[in-house]
Amino acid sequence: MKLWAISDVHIGYEKNKQALYEILPRPGDWCAVVGDVGETPEQLEFVLDVLGQRFAKLIWVPGNHELWTHPKDVCRLKGRARYTRLVQICRERGVLTPEDDYVAWPEDPSLRICPLFVGFDYSMAPEGMDITQAKAWALEEGILSTDERLLLPDPYDSIQGWCAVRVEHTEQRLAALPEDHRTVLIAHWPLRMDLVRLPQRVARFIPWCGTRRTEDWHLRFNAALGIYGHLHMRATDWRDGVRFEEVALGYPRHWSATKGIDAYVRQVWPPTSTPSPETVWHR
Repeated sequence: MKLWAISDVHIGYEKNKQALYEILPRPGDWCAVVGDVGETPEQLEFVLDVLGQRFAKLIWVPGNHELWTHPKDVCRLKGRARYTRLVQICRERGVLTPEDDYVAWPEDPSLRICPLFVGFDYSMAPEGMDITQAKAWALEEGILSTDERLLLPDPYDSIQGWCAVRVEHTEQRLAALPEDHRTVLIAHWPLRMDLVRLPQRVARFIPWCGTRRTEDWHLRFNAALGIYGHLHMRATDWRDGVRFEEVALGYPRHWSATKGIDAYVRQVWPPTSTPSPETVWHR
């Protein structure tokens, strides 16, 4: 039995949507769907229905795109209400979410699968910058995330306020796990700042890439594996003996149709690599 993962399938692009049908069936395995499937609840339903026919179990975490209140979305739900609706869609299909119990991996009861929703709070900006300064710094290079227009934090007063609530809630749940259990931490945003690599032209996008409050979670919560997306920069990294996998597909320009989408569905468990000081890039 294997755990596979893919994120950032962005089916608002027709090429990505049609390619999803080309993912091969793995009927005995599980798959983590690590956020940014699209911008509407209907797009989430589509992705889960297609992949649900190919895997025995799906695990979903939200990305920033799912949380957008997008002009083309007829439901217009905002913030927490929107997230709650997405969780409902998943539960109707038996898909695990960050609101469900952390389940044991069937072949190892001491390994817990932990889908997380934490968000971002601008703290990954350069040291000493407050939120206003971080946004101004990014804008100097023409960078301003669409999150600033479409990711609405209602009923919280700010995106960083929502992030703080999610961090505290998630820390409590992870801390309640038995001390001798290992975890697979699955989150859309990178859990560590040193995992964020961006092309030079968009390097100042980093304020929208997570929160520094999760930097040590792989150690505090005995992680065997961390899975994330968001960056569209596929890679395997090791930190303190813990493997981190960036599993994004990305926009059509970020992946090869010749190679085929199935090549971008990554086996993440059991391990296929041993600890290395080097970053392993996946093109």
